[in-house]
Amino acid sequence: MRSRSKSVIQAASGSLFLPGFLPIYGFARRKFDAMRLLGGDGMAVRILIADDDRTIRHLLRRILEERPGWEVCGEAANGNDAVAQTEQLAPDLAIIDLAMPDKNGIEAAREIFAQSPLTAMLLLTVQEVSAELARAAREAGFRGAVTKASGSEVVTAVETLLGKGTFFAIEGSAGAPN
Repeated sequence: MRSRSKSVIQAASGSLFLPGFLPIYGFARRKFDAMRLLGGDGMAVRILIADDDRTIRHLLRRILEERPGWEVCGEAANGNDAVAQTEQLAPDLAIIDLAMPDKNGIEAAREIFAQSPLTAMLLLTVQEVSAELARAAREAGFRGAVTKASGSEVVTAVETLLGKGTFFAIEGSAGAPN
């Protein structure tokens, strides 16, 4: 363990506390969630990719893992798997396709946001991101939305979300980050 993490205690309830029992992340399911929250240096950024198209998942994995410190921790082929994988793997960021079987990206995001509000989510779609789609994505908990057309735009969006910003590439808008 790093010296910074030695002061974290896991109570019997599953909540994490600092000495003095100050709750820092009461709904934490995993100890490493709290380590990330406390700023665990040197830890890879963990990304989940949810898309029903295996080729898209593999392309995104290749593009994302080219970046130092980024790791794809899991993949999901439908909305139900995306929700389950997010709960199980606790990624820092989830890239979620809009049109997936069982549960679409918006429905999956609502569940993910309810169970893991600190997980940043990026909506991925084949269609242009309209103002209406961006609004629905924000309401579901997404912090960004991009089309599948450009891998570099996905990387830029991921960088923005990891920096705690938002990135909605809205059709016809001058600048994407907003």
